[in-house]
Amino acid sequence: MADTLAAPRGALRERATAPRRPGARREALAAYGFIAPNYLLLLVFVLVPLVGAFAVSLQRTDGFGDGTFAGLDNYARLAGDPLFWRALGNTVLFTVLVTPLSMLLGLVAATLLNTALPARPLWRSLLILPMAVSGVATALIGVLVFDQNSGILNRLLTAVGLSPVTWQSDPAPAFATIVLATVWWRTGFNMLIYLAGLQGIGPDLYEAATLDGANRLQRFRNVTVPLLGPTSFFLVVLNVIFSFQVFDIVFVLTGGGPGGATSVLVTYAYETGFVTRDQGYASAIGMVLFVFALVFAAAQYRASRTKDVVE
Repeated sequence: MADTLAAPRGALRERATAPRRPGARREALAAYGFIAPNYLLLLVFVLVPLVGAFAVSLQRTDGFGDGTFAGLDNYARLAGDPLFWRALGNTVLFTVLVTPLSMLLGLVAATLLNTALPARPLWRSLLILPMAVSGVATALIGVLVFDQNSGILNRLLTAVGLSPVTWQSDPAPAFATIVLATVWWRTGFNMLIYLAGLQGIGPDLYEAATLDGANRLQRFRNVTVPLLGPTSFFLVVLNVIFSFQVFDIVFVLTGGGPGGATSVLVTYAYETGFVTRDQGYASAIGMVLFVFALVFAAAQYRASRTKDVVE
C-alpha cells in the first residue's frame, strides 16, 4: 500500500520540478477563463445566499425590516421542537424507502436495456420521460392517479368491486403516494447511470465467468454487482441528497398532511419561513439541511479521491 501511494507522490514531485513548456501559461489562463463563469455563478447563486441564510439563522426576524440578533437560540430551539424531529424522521424514512427502491428498479431496467430487448429504444424513452418533466408536473400526474375522490386508481378499485383508498386522509397511504411518485420520477435517472456503468464492463469478463460454469444469476451477482460498486455509491450519495431536499412532490401531492404525517424538512422550513414568518428559525432548518448534504457530498468526494490515488 505504501508503494502504491509513493508512486503517485513521486510522479507529482517530478512534474513539479520539470520545466514548463512554452505556451503552458497561456493555456492555463484560457482554462481558467472557461471555468470562471461557472465559479461566478456558484458564488452569486450558492455561496452568497448560503452566507446570507446563515446570517439570518442567527436572528429573530419575519423578513420585514431589521431582525434582532439571537445567537444560537434558533439552533437550540431545534432540539426541543417535536415538529422538527417529526419532519426529520419523515425525511429519513422517505430517504430509506426511495433510495433503494429507485436504485433497484433502475438497475433492473438498465440490465434489461443492456441486452437485446425488443423495442429497446421505446422502453428507454418511456423510462427517461419522467426526467423530462419537472417535479411539479410529476406531482400533478400523481394527483390524477392518487386523488381519493376522482383519481384513476380509486376508480379502478371501485370498478372491480374494491373499496377506494383514502390516499390523502390517512397517514400511511399519503406517505405511500409521495414515495411511489418519487420512485417513478427517479428510476429513469438511476437507469441511465447504471446503463453507462454496465456498458463499461468488458464482455471478456462475462465470457470468462461463463467458461467457469457461472449461470446468468451468478454472473450478475459475482461480476456485474461488484464492478458497479463505484456507480452504486455515487447514486446512493446523489439520491440521499435529493431525498433530503425533496419539496415539490410533497408540497403538491399532500402539502405535508394529513396532520404533518408527510411533512419533510424542506416543507417544514417553507411553512416556518413563509407561513408563520419565522425566517430566522427557517434558516436554521435550512442550515441543518445544508450540513446533511455537505456530509454526503464530502463522502462521495473522499471516495472518488481515494479511487484516483489507488489507480
